[in-house]
Amino acid sequence: MQQWLEVILRTLSSVVVLFLLTKLLGKRQASQLSFFEYITGITIGSLAAYISLDLEANWYLGIVALAVWVAVTLMIEFAQIKNKRVRDFIDFKARVLIRDGKIQEQSLKKERMSSDELMEQLRKKSVFDLADVEFAIMESSGEVNVRLVSEKQPLTPKDLNMNPFQQEEPMVVVMDGEIMEEPLKQSGKSTHWLNQQLKKSGVTPKEVYLGQISSEGSLNLDLYNDKKPLPEQKNQPGSLYAALKQCEVELELLSLSASNAQAKQQLQEYGDRLHDLLHEAKPLLKSKKQ
Repeated sequence: MQQWLEVILRTLSSVVVLFLLTKLLGKRQASQLSFFEYITGITIGSLAAYISLDLEANWYLGIVALAVWVAVTLMIEFAQIKNKRVRDFIDFKARVLIRDGKIQEQSLKKERMSSDELMEQLRKKSVFDLADVEFAIMESSGEVNVRLVSEKQPLTPKDLNMNPFQQEEPMVVVMDGEIMEEPLKQSGKSTHWLNQQLKKSGVTPKEVYLGQISSEGSLNLDLYNDKKPLPEQKNQPGSLYAALKQCEVELELLSLSASNAQAKQQLQEYGDRLHDLLHEAKPLLKSKKQ
C-alpha cells in the first residue's frame, strides 16, 4: 500500500476512534477540566498523532493505548464521584484567597499566585475594590469566584418581597427553512398559527433562516435575505404584563430611596395598588396570550 494512502486511512481511523472515545468521556469546557483530565487530553491527542504517522509500528497498538487511557480516566472519574478523598487527591482543593476584604497571603503562596494576578481575576468579575469582597475562592479548575459584601450585591425581586412574572421558555420553531414540529407543540402553538404568522410577515418557511417564539408569545424571524423588510411586531399581552411589572419595581425602588416621608408613603401606596391590579389582571393576560 502507498504510504500516503496508509496515512490517510490511519488518520481517518484515529479520527473516528478519537471521536467515539471523547464522546464516552463526556463534554466539558477547557476551563472545567481537572489537572488529570488536562493531561489525559494531551496524551490522547499525542497517541492519535502516533497512530496516523508512525508507519513503522503496528497501528492497533496505538488504539490499545488510547483505550487504556480512556478506561483509566473513566475509572478515576467514577471513583471521584463516589469518594471525596479521591476527589481531593486527584483534583486541587478549593482555597480561600480573600476573606472579609483581607488577602490570605499564605493561600496565594500555596497557589503560586501574585497579587497582580489576583487583582486581574477580580477585575474579570467586575470587582475593582478589594474592600467590596467578602470571599474570593479559587476552585479546583483554577477559576476564581467572588462573593461581594451584602451592601454591594445587586437587588433582586426577593429583596423587595416581589413575585416576578415567570416567563415561558423561548422556542425555535423554524430552522434552516424547516418547521420544527416538536418545539412548536411544546410552545402550545399549531402549524396553522405559525403559517398564519408567516403569511402576515409576507414570507414562507423556506425564506426563514431562524424563527423563534419569544417568551411573550410573539414570532421573531431572521431571514436569509437580511434586506427584506419585516413588519413591526405588536406588543403581546405578556410583554404588557412585564412592562407593568417593571413599573412596580421602579415604584418600589423610588419609595426606598425617597427622603421625604410623605413621598415615600405615596409611592408605596401606588406600588401596592399596581401590585393588586397586576394580581387580578394576570389570569386575563395569560389567557389572551394563549
